[in-house]
Amino acid sequence: MSEIADPARRSIGARRNPDSAEAILEAAEAVLIEAGYAGFSIEAVARRARAGKPTIYRWWPSKAALLLEVYQRQKRVDVPDTGSLEEDLVGFLVNLFAHWRETSSGSVFRSLIAEAQSDETAAAALAGYAGGRRTHTGLIIERAKARGEIPSDIDPGVVADLVASYAWRHLLTNRLDEPEATIHKMVRYLLQGIAAPGG
Repeated sequence: MSEIADPARRSIGARRNPDSAEAILEAAEAVLIEAGYAGFSIEAVARRARAGKPTIYRWWPSKAALLLEVYQRQKRVDVPDTGSLEEDLVGFLVNLFAHWRETSSGSVFRSLIAEAQSDETAAAALAGYAGGRRTHTGLIIERAKARGEIPSDIDPGVVADLVASYAWRHLLTNRLDEPEATIHKMVRYLLQGIAAPGG
């Protein structure tokens, strides 16, 4: 028996069939939007995508891996490069909050965080993703170092963690409509702690 019930989208083994993979990701996103995290399961995704569970598990070894890819394919957040660390961080957070608020990706990421609380694979997937984002956000800090806005011994990863903790707290408490003025205040408080002497 074929693992893909729809003959138009056949599995081609460990290598992903692009049509089948797209159908599965679209189904995963739809199930999550319609049923929420509580109703999200590989079984529900398989039914909606008309795909076999073994195919899904071959390409995504866990529910968390599938959730993470759904999230990553949706995420489109501009990272400003204004020449000012304050404006860059505020712009990044404003764009991130808007993206989480205006698309289903906020719900997807909340679901992934929830899954990570009780599943080691999800926790590992989330940690791997967060590590990559930490490096990415850290580049904003490195640019500020190069401009002399902050001392050279500031750890970009720690600053990125502080920014992420602020963002994640707002996501998890559904406070994504924070006024830009409040975000500016938070960033200003953070920067007062890491400002270059005499800056």
